Amino acid sequence: MTTADTDLLAAASTGDADAVRAALDAGADTEARDEHDRTPLLLAAAADHVEAARVLVAAGADPDALDDRYDTPWLVTGVTGSVAMLEVLLPADPDLTEVNRYGGVSVIPASERGHVDYVRRVVTTGIDVDHVNRLGWTALLEAVILGDGGARHQEIVRILLEAGADPSVADAEGVTALEHAERLGRTEIARLLRERG
Repeated sequence: MTTADTDLLAAASTGDADAVRAALDAGADTEARDEHDRTPLLLAAAADHVEAARVLVAAGADPDALDDRYDTPWLVTGVTGSVAMLEVLLPADPDLTEVNRYGGVSVIPASERGHVDYVRRVVTTGIDVDHVNRLGWTALLEAVILGDGGARHQEIVRILLEAGADPSVADAEGVTALEHAERLGRTEIARLLRERG
């Protein structure tokens, strides 16, 4: 790895967009990797350094570069919930079918974590809202099972249903989102699911 590559990784991780530009001008590789196989764009995306990511995307950085944990710049936006980063990465044409180490697309962790604005935006991209991860869960199931049942997760359930999520898709044990909601006492979510069911 060159000094310019090291400088680029450091600049991306701290969000110093000017230093990112300088490292690129010095010949740094946009796909340089750190000890965990993270690229500069992944480091910027994970820390929500939007301007640094914008410079990297303009330089052709890959939004689908996997690290050693099966994260990519695109996938981590579902974890952080950053709509701004999503908007920066979309012009780079990320693979919306790429999956994380749990076998999930970005809308799944976003739904679980209660990232309402992110879910509202990502469902308009053509992402598969009924994708099933390795746990046997869709975004809708994660919002119900792992969410807290409060206003944010209620809104996410509403958004997913309006985006065409199928409430009849059951988990690996054959339990539907409605059945989980009833079991967990999430009455408002159960009501929303009954309306769509």
